[in-house]
Amino acid sequence: MDARAIIAGLRQGRPPSAEALAWFADGLASGAVSDAQAGAFAMAVCLKGLGPAGRVALTRAMRDSGAVLDWDLPGPVLDKHSTGGVGDCVSLLLAPALAACGAFVPMISGRGLGHTGGTLDKLEAIPGLRCDVTAERLRKVTADVGCAIVAANAGIAPADKRLYAIRDVTGTVDSIDLITASILSKKLAAGLEGLVLDVKAGSGAFMKTVDEARTLAVALVETAQGAGCMTRALITDMSQPLAAAAGNALEVAEVLETLTGTSVNAALWDLTVALGGEALALGGLAADAEDGEHRITEALETGRAAEVFGEMVAALGGPVDFVERWPDRLPAAPVMRPLTPPRRGFVTAIDGEALGLAVVALGGGRQREGDRINPSVGLADIAGIGEHVSPDLPLAMVHAASEADADRVQAALVAAFTIGETPVDDPPLVWERIG
Repeated sequence: MDARAIIAGLRQGRPPSAEALAWFADGLASGAVSDAQAGAFAMAVCLKGLGPAGRVALTRAMRDSGAVLDWDLPGPVLDKHSTGGVGDCVSLLLAPALAACGAFVPMISGRGLGHTGGTLDKLEAIPGLRCDVTAERLRKVTADVGCAIVAANAGIAPADKRLYAIRDVTGTVDSIDLITASILSKKLAAGLEGLVLDVKAGSGAFMKTVDEARTLAVALVETAQGAGCMTRALITDMSQPLAAAAGNALEVAEVLETLTGTSVNAALWDLTVALGGEALALGGLAADAEDGEHRITEALETGRAAEVFGEMVAALGGPVDFVERWPDRLPAAPVMRPLTPPRRGFVTAIDGEALGLAVVALGGGRQREGDRINPSVGLADIAGIGEHVSPDLPLAMVHAASEADADRVQAALVAAFTIGETPVDDPPLVWERIG
């Protein structure tokens, strides 16, 4: 096999064979394939595609580039994955809620990609917490606590870990084939019995329309089901940030407010319940999705999900009193500035991608591979679609490391909001269910 020949064939519209893709995945894991070749491969896939059979082959090849976990636990092994959006911190709510209902959740997650925030970056805004753990540590935390949100360690889908980082800095994020293989290679390597997928559609998602999201959802469900993992997908709205915050520590704060009931974000709560209900039904812990939703709601309302979250934080190196003392534990930005609208009116549309890119520009994401993230920066109190704004009711609160940083993103942030004279209705939170 030869990387140049595989790339050349792809560029000419000839999808590689399963054997060639297995060789390429092994080369990504071992280093035999260079960064330049990996970037060229990603670009060729982005432009030409692999087709359904190639998509399955690449997924299996990247899964098999490392270890595949197996479990012996007194409950089903379940997980959830989101295709990414702005202010999407549902994983931090859902993993402990599922665990509180009797599931075991070894949630192998990713870091920020493009304009979207990464679950691991958000969780590591908690002082002392580290998501890079060994397979043995993943097993112990999952068994003892019920859930563990961690990075794919060197033994789990190493081909994907390398390709994921290269996609982030080469403009090759938005490919159905690469997204499918990336998501499912890690999930299938975790030895899951059930998987629920949150496929985003809207301005803050990679898929801008429901039709595009449906295409991805079908690809994910068909590929996962073909590999033997019970899977269901929800197409959900990302025409505006899911939380009222975008930025690592700021989103963790909103999660803790919702978990502890001090200030519940309705969208975060409702989507957590919807996804959790599907997952519990897949795992046999609920009679159906509706029954599962009742069980997730109870886990949130009783505070049991918050307790599990605190146990997971401590097990991953974070403060043992984080749930009780989180306002004192999370880092805060030195500059906080209201984002004033150009005129009075109602928010009628939001460019979520522009908001996400502004957070990256503030230092809350990576512009180059290896960049360090400032966990304290981002946006808080983001006005949602339909909300009234004025000089006294700002579009958002900008949290920045310096006045100069806040100045630099000001114009782009204001331009991300469309303001009209009359209010509009919120779009539905869940558009469609597939699987």
